[in-house]
Amino acid sequence: MPLMIALAQINPTVGDIQGNLDLHRRILTQVGDQAEVVIFPECALPGYPAQDLLFEKAFLTDLQVALDALAGDVSDQWVIVGTVRQKGGKLYNTAVVLHNAQIHAYRDKSLLPTYDVFDEDRYFTPADKIEPVALTLSTGDALRTGLHICEDLWDRAYDIKVCDVLVEQGVDLFVNISASPFRVDRDPRRRELIVEKVRSLKKPYLYCNLVGGQDELVFDGHSLACDESGQLVSSAAAFKEDLIYIPFPLDTMTATAPATTLSRVEELNDAIVLGIRDYFRKTGHREALVGLSGGVDSSVVAALAVQALGSEQVIALTMPAVYSSSRSEMDARTVAQNLGIRFEVLPIEPLRREMQDMLEPFFQGTESGVAEENLQARIRGTLLMTIANKREALLLTAGNKTEVALGYATLYGDMAGTLAPIGDVSKSDVYGLARYINDREEQEVIPQTVLDKVPSAELAPGQVDPFDYEVVSPLVDELILNRATDEELVDKGYNPLLVTEIRALIVKAEYKRRQAAPSIRVTGKAFGVGRRYPIVNRYGH
Repeated sequence: MPLMIALAQINPTVGDIQGNLDLHRRILTQVGDQAEVVIFPECALPGYPAQDLLFEKAFLTDLQVALDALAGDVSDQWVIVGTVRQKGGKLYNTAVVLHNAQIHAYRDKSLLPTYDVFDEDRYFTPADKIEPVALTLSTGDALRTGLHICEDLWDRAYDIKVCDVLVEQGVDLFVNISASPFRVDRDPRRRELIVEKVRSLKKPYLYCNLVGGQDELVFDGHSLACDESGQLVSSAAAFKEDLIYIPFPLDTMTATAPATTLSRVEELNDAIVLGIRDYFRKTGHREALVGLSGGVDSSVVAALAVQALGSEQVIALTMPAVYSSSRSEMDARTVAQNLGIRFEVLPIEPLRREMQDMLEPFFQGTESGVAEENLQARIRGTLLMTIANKREALLLTAGNKTEVALGYATLYGDMAGTLAPIGDVSKSDVYGLARYINDREEQEVIPQTVLDKVPSAELAPGQVDPFDYEVVSPLVDELILNRATDEELVDKGYNPLLVTEIRALIVKAEYKRRQAAPSIRVTGKAFGVGRRYPIVNRYGH
């Protein structure tokens, strides 16, 4: 009989130590005697990233108590658990090997990422040793396991090559426990790295990744097993919990599942849906509120919210004012009907007139302009937040990345909200999501009239958005994601005056983004914790 290994792709919650302990216990009960080795993801016991919770002494004490309790549950199995340990006043991101009610070994993370959303140098100390862990099996054989953690795989930019060091010491199998967050095309890149490592070092590889949403991050799972030739033996589901069993030695003839292959738009959809669902579930909320304008952005947000929470948990409001078109209200109503969600019309024109009259002493002698336009958006934001507050619901804001980048959003108006589901999605990809939702449902959930109309905030007569999104949306991506220079962009065919204008708008809008709701990260550079630009910034001026 081959050795059976279980990869437990689980969805813990940061800080819920008891809940995470119970989750580990449920998996061990489910596995029973079906596997001799059970592997959990990186930092699954505290949740990842725990950030400054790690500076709380009580948190670390409770975490150790939970680990000891879990160890007491383990008999003759080998269980690998991701957690944080404290030693000599230092913290380590660690993999703990449990066996026979004891802690058998620790293996600490060697390579600590400090880029984009990662800040592990702030908390952790690198491993002071790299060596295999020998697991003595029921057969009496010793399985020399090259246990390492997440970034230890991504070693191209580091002097230390963890897997190479482990091979030099003699290993039978690589095991990587990971908390690798999603971004578009991340899974193929991970697989490429693993296959490259396996083919170079001639050792089979097990990869166990976290799944679930945590603040702006989404972890996509995609755990897998590769044999020593680099062939995929088994893979776990994308964007949901999964438990897969791997026979060892690995053999492609016993492959249990093909690789999960999703298109770009499917990845975006599934990542955002998981991010919304877990944000609500893990914060203890059920109901979502959406300001449904009849435009493509709010329509897509409403559709994603329904996927995540169910139609009965989503409420849509449209709030017409003097410049709102009947077409927009009709489109908003149609979207709500197609989604099966509650829909209310709350006209704001009387309130707008009253407030503008109140402000007349301050506006007297000036031309009507942006302040008057934004007043409408701020009335809507205030009403939506108040209704959400009253219902203990969460307001979803519908701004997309292109608009937020350019500052084409009203602070305390349409930017009001608790979560921005498409805040890291370009305008081009928003349209792609809308078409995908329609194709998947085999009906026009989002009417073609919404997709065809010229985008407009409808805050002034005849107003339309001042950008050609077919040009500007990819340009913003070039500037934010690729950090392209003006020269590179001009070489690609962009108008130099447009490049200068868009770059200046991005810099100018930083103060707004600093106050925005967290957005679900789906690209390599979101407007969140991974982007740290100064608000006061005169570079290039």
